[in-house]
Amino acid sequence: MNLNALLKDIDHKKNKDFNPNVLNLTCDSNEVKKDFVFACLKGTNFDGHDFAEKAISLGACAVLVEKDLKLENQILVEDSHKAYAKMCANFYDNPAEKLKIIGVTGTNGKTSVTKLIKNILTKQGKKVGLIGTIQNEIEEKILKTEKTTPSPLEFQQLLYLMLYNGCEYVVMEVSSHALVQQRIADTIFQVAVFTNLTQDHLDYHKTMEDYYNAKKMLFKRCKRAVICVDDEYGQQLTKEITCQFTSFAIYNQKANFLAKDVVLTSENVKYVLQSSALKEEVCFCTPGIFSVYNTMAAFISCLLIGQNPKDIAKSIHSCPPISGRCEKIDVNTNYTVICDYAHTPDGLKNILSSINIYKKARLIALFGCGGNRDKNKRPKMGEIAAKNADFLIITSDNPRTEKPEKIIDDILIGVKKTSTPYVKIPDRKQAIYYALKNAKKDDIILLAGKGHEKYQVVGTKKIEMDEIEIVKAAVKELEIQKNLKKY
Repeated sequence: MNLNALLKDIDHKKNKDFNPNVLNLTCDSNEVKKDFVFACLKGTNFDGHDFAEKAISLGACAVLVEKDLKLENQILVEDSHKAYAKMCANFYDNPAEKLKIIGVTGTNGKTSVTKLIKNILTKQGKKVGLIGTIQNEIEEKILKTEKTTPSPLEFQQLLYLMLYNGCEYVVMEVSSHALVQQRIADTIFQVAVFTNLTQDHLDYHKTMEDYYNAKKMLFKRCKRAVICVDDEYGQQLTKEITCQFTSFAIYNQKANFLAKDVVLTSENVKYVLQSSALKEEVCFCTPGIFSVYNTMAAFISCLLIGQNPKDIAKSIHSCPPISGRCEKIDVNTNYTVICDYAHTPDGLKNILSSINIYKKARLIALFGCGGNRDKNKRPKMGEIAAKNADFLIITSDNPRTEKPEKIIDDILIGVKKTSTPYVKIPDRKQAIYYALKNAKKDDIILLAGKGHEKYQVVGTKKIEMDEIEIVKAAVKELEIQKNLKKY
């Protein structure tokens, strides 16, 4: 593709006769090859403009800049993030224009809602692609992912592959980082969903208002919105957007859709979804009040794109559990082990509150907080866990380059506001072993924070760590030790 075609619909300045053939694009100077365009993007820690000359020396045919570097082969634009995303879309012939895309944003629930929507549409015979935190999917084919919302080039490549493989719909998680960094270019969404907004990512966004404004960007590029108005930011959003919206809630009686007669058990959730024109029973296999919200969001989204309500309800009923979301680990013990991705104050409160409804004995919460991330949420999570669990095991999450002991000390500031007993075990594997060894009949052990993740980030390295496999191995080992004592 020549450079002029790549720059279609982008305001820019360059030498008008400069129109080389472009082999590919990148924003990573280490990936530059001959005839690549290198996009100089300014990030939190690095500024791509500092690597422009290196890129040219490696064979880049052009560099995209938002600062005039006085280079012969530069393309000067106002916003290099935005221009790069559009160039990536042009490179793949703008696949988003040929797809029906549903975007889900919010602090909690994005993964569950997207998986539910994909399941519903697939059950109705639709070909669906999914872009999300756990994995990317092209129908049944699984692709690994590193970010909730991929980089601009990977995003457009995924859409192209989905289109090539016959997908009609794409359902995707849209992160606040991706919106601020313009990763999704000028993609138009058939439906955009707002689940909730609670404290997270303040190491990046700095304030809750900045975080909210980042999420709000999605609703400037959608045809219809689905918004939870039990959430105060959801209520604010309905007053500030110009697109058509449908609201839903459990408690806010002004919502367009309400969940009535909610029944929560240890096995599932049941309720009646009701609006002025609809009344439908819904049942989903994952317990917890959050499952009511997630299924409502998915149900309404599918309704807005023309799916039959009874078919939607049947699909939700048959949908399997979402990996790492209130996932019961299959172990033959007289206590229960649940794995959940809860890594925010609100997420932790939601899962603990849900378990408290049906617990018969102690609720043991094992959790930590991520290193090099929002430190202010650590004592909050400690206090929430202490107020909603009977015993705490404070351990590591992804410590990254921080000392685990320092992160635990921050958590304990909140824990110590209560009288809830706790232990500190920085090594997460040892902490899990301790929890299982000391569990009693009918206890519920919650492993919070890692969910679907099969690794732990220690320092700058990802270390393999599958909590489900650790639990199964530990249960077997403890059973062997128990049997040996008999002899």
